[in-house]
Amino acid sequence: MTLDRLKEIHNGERVRSTFSDEEMQRRVTALRAHMAAEDLDAVVFTSYHNINYYSDFLYTAFGRNYALVVTADEHVTVSANIDAGQPWRRSFQDNVVYTDWQRDNYQHAIATVLARAGVGSGRLGVEDDHIPPVLRAQLAEALPRFALVDVSAATARQRMVKSAEEIALIKHGARIADLGGAAVVEAVQDGAPEYEVALAGTQAMVREIARTFPDAELRDTWVWFQSGVNTDGAHNWPTSRRVRPGDVLSLNCFPMIAGYYTALERTLFYGEPGPEHLRYWRVNTAVHERGLELIRPGAVCKDIAHELNALYEAEGLLANRTFGYGHSFGVLSHYYGREAGLELREDIGTALEPGMVVSMEPMITIPEGAPGAGGYREHDILVVTEDGADNITGFPFGPDHNIISA
Repeated sequence: MTLDRLKEIHNGERVRSTFSDEEMQRRVTALRAHMAAEDLDAVVFTSYHNINYYSDFLYTAFGRNYALVVTADEHVTVSANIDAGQPWRRSFQDNVVYTDWQRDNYQHAIATVLARAGVGSGRLGVEDDHIPPVLRAQLAEALPRFALVDVSAATARQRMVKSAEEIALIKHGARIADLGGAAVVEAVQDGAPEYEVALAGTQAMVREIARTFPDAELRDTWVWFQSGVNTDGAHNWPTSRRVRPGDVLSLNCFPMIAGYYTALERTLFYGEPGPEHLRYWRVNTAVHERGLELIRPGAVCKDIAHELNALYEAEGLLANRTFGYGHSFGVLSHYYGREAGLELREDIGTALEPGMVVSMEPMITIPEGAPGAGGYREHDILVVTEDGADNITGFPFGPDHNIISA
């Protein structure tokens, strides 16, 4: 029995793209300009974030490899047969499907796309910050006439500056996060499990995403709602712990729209906070307010971090800081993507420029057993403009707004 190694599955009609053809072509044109400047004959993307950014297709790996192959003339996503026609329906341009019926069909698909494009040798761009060593070695073996060259830093730099269409989508995300936050607050009550409170926020956001983006896949939106000791980490998942009066709470809403991440994070308190809780909360909100003022064109990431460090140090709390002060937004999730060159940390020398979208999100943690124990964090999203920054988060922060009556 002989079965096909590759297929074309053009099943149904293409869905409405997240972005206009002009926007997608802008991205691919910028990529091809980099390819020409670096003498790259083709690029093979393997990451969620770059395949999504350059094709509008966000794959579901589930143990299989995916790709986007770009040459001077071709733009082809490579997907697994298990997904049938869905990758073609959502890809900006062409798609080829590989089957499970013969070993190494994935590498064969990439080699076939390159051959059809007339690219048989040369310099091939790959993502060394994402591609597993085993897969990199498999591609090198399947494409022996190519030299593999890293393009991950260059593509991350391109993704740092958002277009008008991207900013419009991100603003919707921030608005939807605010709606999720309101649903979380409404769900807080004595004895409510963390997961139930989180579900209220997730449902509110998914429904609004469906209303605003009726052609989008509804996936990956989530809420981290934490209480008491569980607030100590920024990325702690909801548990069955029940909210009790006197708890410090953390609200974290993350609507995902076509691979684009936005966030709302707030400290809340259930019942009246004690004096130490109030002190730490007010210190953190003061750092947050100053951080918001510092986001402007020309500001350097590490300079922002150093200035905010000084505020914590003056309060004896610098050692309680848990992570950097913010990061870039765009194609990003809790399991893919990072524009590491645009993080507000002491080791990043990037200067902010118009079109960049960054968060301000200071956090401190006071250990369990100490007066005022818990985690304190706030999070706003800002779009850097020509003469300042536009804060697109509307949910209020601080003790004057976020104490919930027990």
